[in-house]
Amino acid sequence: MGKLKKITSRLFKTGSKSKIGNGLYASLEELMDVRKFAGYLQTSRKIKSFSTQVGDIKSAFKGRGIEMEEIREYAFGDDVRDIDWRVTARKEKPYTKIYLQERDREIYVWLDLSPLMLFGSSRELKAVTAAKVAALLGWVSLNNKDRFGCVIFDGKQSWMFKAKNNRAYLAAILKKTAEISRTALNNTEISDEEKRRSVKWLQANAKGRASVFLISSFNGWGSEFDRDIAALARKSRLFLVNVFDRLEERAPVAGQYMAEYNGQKLLLDSANKTYRKEYAAYFAQKHKQRAEFCRHFGCRLIDFSPEMSFIGGLKIF
Repeated sequence: MGKLKKITSRLFKTGSKSKIGNGLYASLEELMDVRKFAGYLQTSRKIKSFSTQVGDIKSAFKGRGIEMEEIREYAFGDDVRDIDWRVTARKEKPYTKIYLQERDREIYVWLDLSPLMLFGSSRELKAVTAAKVAALLGWVSLNNKDRFGCVIFDGKQSWMFKAKNNRAYLAAILKKTAEISRTALNNTEISDEEKRRSVKWLQANAKGRASVFLISSFNGWGSEFDRDIAALARKSRLFLVNVFDRLEERAPVAGQYMAEYNGQKLLLDSANKTYRKEYAAYFAQKHKQRAEFCRHFGCRLIDFSPEMSFIGGLKIF
């Protein structure tokens, strides 16, 4: 049978660990500490703005303004909603409207801390990484003077925070995130009904010019959820932050592994070439489907794993 290896015995043994975290849940100290990376996700180029609630830093989350600046020929990547059909008909080629970028904007995060995120083969669980990404977006929003709101889903219930630009308010969100991250370790329930309700809450509360980030592994998201996401994409600028573990992308080192779920045990042999090929193909196919969905509905897919760095690894531009 060969040497039997258990995945659990290898958990958290590779990669560099955080000085203030254990990898099982996101502590408040960790969520506060990610603020040091906020400068890498924003730019200091100043822009002209007429809003009374503006900052001096250009937001990292680009969106449409309300004042038109010019009309020019359509270029690849332009939002089709901005096409000027009158000019297009007259010129017989597509033209698009360009708007002044607006500063007074909302940033919303939907954070998945459900049981499907409680997996990790290196330095931390996916749920911990997801919480850090959400916290980082909160800090960037605060620095840019954008209003930040959040929905935290633990599998069976949701906590919803409307968008505000307030440091104490962000600290309260991070504190609640840390609390839920710890208690979620004991949760085994997943309510699809509650998940859909929380996503629909975003549809109802995020304004048309808002940037919305769904942070999840997107495992178990079926056609009903895709319809909800598509509706959200039509209303806002949508980002899907796909948090994945390297062990989901490719099979573990050749050997035999014991897996257990709901009391049932299964012995896996990762040395089998066919098994390794099918293992990788399954992840690639799922990723391709999600990427095609994003291209179709005009939202953006961002892949991020616990092994990646916030400096250069999390590209939101």
